[in-house]
Amino acid sequence: QVQLVESGGGLVQAGGSLRLSCAASGIIYGIGTMAWYRQAPGKQRELVARITSGGSTNYADSVKGRFTISRDNAKNTVYLQMNSLKPEDTAVYYCNAAIKVFTTLNDQWGQGTQVTVSS
Repeated sequence: QVQLVESGGGLVQAGGSLRLSCAASGIIYGIGTMAWYRQAPGKQRELVARITSGGSTNYADSVKGRFTISRDNAKNTVYLQMNSLKPEDTAVYYCNAAIKVFTTLNDQWGQGTQVTVSS
């Protein structure tokens, strides 16, 4: 069974930094695009950043210049470096990945990790 496990969330003051990690485990034949989403209380889940298997990235306008997504294909892991954090970045952050298991491509989600930015 394939799993995505996030880590690195927590409480930080405005202006601070956090680094989120998300590792895929299980029988994996390949991983395509990996991404981070977030959901704040009372709001819809939104895309924060995504990275393709080739390393191309794109970001939500609200995080451009502050967040950096990267991946280590050898470790089946995606990272999100978050700098200059703002209170409005407070949300549950979810990892998402397109994971190939045998001949099936699955849209996999992690359980989420809480990020809280205090003012």
